[in-house]
Amino acid sequence: MSILKKLLIFIIILVMMIVLQLGVSNTTSYVHSHIDKGIPVKIAVFQDNANAMYISLLRQNLELIQKENEDKVNFTFFNANDNQTIQNESIDKALKENYDLFIVGIVSTNLKDVESALRKIMDKNMPLIINPDTSQEILNFMKPYKQFVIIGADFEQSGTMEGKILVNEWNFHKESIDKNHDDVLQYVMLRGRIGSPLTYLRTKYSVLALNDAGIKTEELSSPHCEWIQDCAENAIESLFLRYGNKIEAIISNNDAMAIGAVEALQKYGYNKGSQISTIPVVGIDGMPAAKELINKGFMTGTVIVEPHDLAEALYAVGMNLAKGRSPVENTNYKLDDTGFIIHLNYSEYVK
Repeated sequence: MSILKKLLIFIIILVMMIVLQLGVSNTTSYVHSHIDKGIPVKIAVFQDNANAMYISLLRQNLELIQKENEDKVNFTFFNANDNQTIQNESIDKALKENYDLFIVGIVSTNLKDVESALRKIMDKNMPLIINPDTSQEILNFMKPYKQFVIIGADFEQSGTMEGKILVNEWNFHKESIDKNHDDVLQYVMLRGRIGSPLTYLRTKYSVLALNDAGIKTEELSSPHCEWIQDCAENAIESLFLRYGNKIEAIISNNDAMAIGAVEALQKYGYNKGSQISTIPVVGIDGMPAAKELINKGFMTGTVIVEPHDLAEALYAVGMNLAKGRSPVENTNYKLDDTGFIIHLNYSEYVK
């Protein structure tokens, strides 16, 4: 074979290797192809229930961030209405569009319900934020994926802080709270979604904080109200007819249900400002309506991760992920020991 032919074959092989390498590179990084070219980062936000009080405020804050950064980010919102099938279908459709990042509030805590959708996200090499925390089963499934982060809050901390608000209330106003003078706090627990780690941890640690403080407790009832205000209002109305003033406190997994509880109690003349005729009600989230009730003395307290603070975290970390950087680069956020979870801290809100 002549030197010319050998040289020609070598050149052809070299060109083919370069083309193949470029093809692989384009396949794995297509998500970021237009970033840093003056085009806003496109973020798809999949919310479990956009009608929920906290989720609604979170969306408003994300929209405000977009308004202030129109040249940098564009959010598109998808509402699952608490239906995992609807969310999975929305994810399928969005994967066909040119998004740079997915933020997903997973509806179901059961891996088999979401595994297919999550696998498609990973196969597309789509940067992903899960908010809030989800089940350990889903987290274990996601661990090998290098382009995802959990952003949430410490549910154990929220439950503990909620319980401590009630501890302080018991210590300062025990005479009016302990109506039957049995030295036991009889309470109703308003629970969120069945099977949610959020429900389990907030329930467990709010009561544990009371017990750790030496307060004996008795649970009268614990209806699941799926975070919904109207459900809580109806539940407390019914329970008050059954237990009356045997109810000495109401512990709620979120503020929406706590607000519903206050509204129910007010129908019976309670929680209108008088300490003697007030049943302590505590919640979690720091919703404006809850803060107003607390300021008026109608509700005892709540603990807060402000929707504004969560929105800022989702934006800052999301922009880093979309641009292929470390999720916490140039931020004050820290990953925990797992290397993929960022937890925001709660603060107490009382009168």
